[in-house]
Amino acid sequence: MDEKVVFNRAGEKMAKSITTMWSKTTKSMASRDRRFVINWKTKNFQSLKNSAALIFIVLLIVCCSNQRPTAPEGHEILPYYNEASFTPNWLDEQDPELENIHTIRDFLLVNQDGQSVSQSTFRGKLYITDFFFTTCPGICPKMTANLSILQDTFRHEDKVLLLSHSVTPEKDSVAVLKRYAEGHGVISGKWHLVTGGRQDIYQLGRHEYFVEEDLGLERDADEFLHTENFVLVDHQSRIRGIYNGLKSNSINQLISDVRILLKEIQESTDG
Repeated sequence: MDEKVVFNRAGEKMAKSITTMWSKTTKSMASRDRRFVINWKTKNFQSLKNSAALIFIVLLIVCCSNQRPTAPEGHEILPYYNEASFTPNWLDEQDPELENIHTIRDFLLVNQDGQSVSQSTFRGKLYITDFFFTTCPGICPKMTANLSILQDTFRHEDKVLLLSHSVTPEKDSVAVLKRYAEGHGVISGKWHLVTGGRQDIYQLGRHEYFVEEDLGLERDADEFLHTENFVLVDHQSRIRGIYNGLKSNSINQLISDVRILLKEIQESTDG
């Protein structure tokens, strides 16, 4: 996943198709005229102009595919997400369509302190969630380091919490998670490292948070869940963003988005 919160995979496919057209066009031009003489009045130059237009379209689509969705003019809001394609839904708090927006179901897990963690833990708060395992030698250390940055940034903001699910709960017991927490500066009550039933955790990841972002691709229930994505969930259990947990620019965007949601919570309280 790129810096943007949402990838436009349809745009990427279109870009590949246009690139293929460009390749065929240049081969055709080469076979018709090996000398490649550019003349304003020749058909070859007309083909060259057409090819240049195709290149421009490819660049335009690729650039757009990597951009973060833009809010309607005059709004500082975040979109809502309903499914794994992460198509943004731009709605304000009074829109009746909000009733149809996906919300994270309730769950019951156990954190590094042996305490129960459920949706009630996050009631009225927003949280950032990810999926990891304590013995991961690859992407997890970087993800944990970036979550530490988020913890430090919002250390004194009680409406912001962190939630990390172990994807090897059979190995990551409460005691193991506690040692991991102590070794990485995890603040109890601020950042929950949780374990529980493997099936429950995998169901949450794939069907509630859509954390693998596979655009509807079916996964075997026993297939290992491993992803670098962070998901931002608002104070009403709705998904408001997905981010690459390995990239600093994505983390910076996530910090900005958390602040937007904090304003949203404040405005709803004042109202």
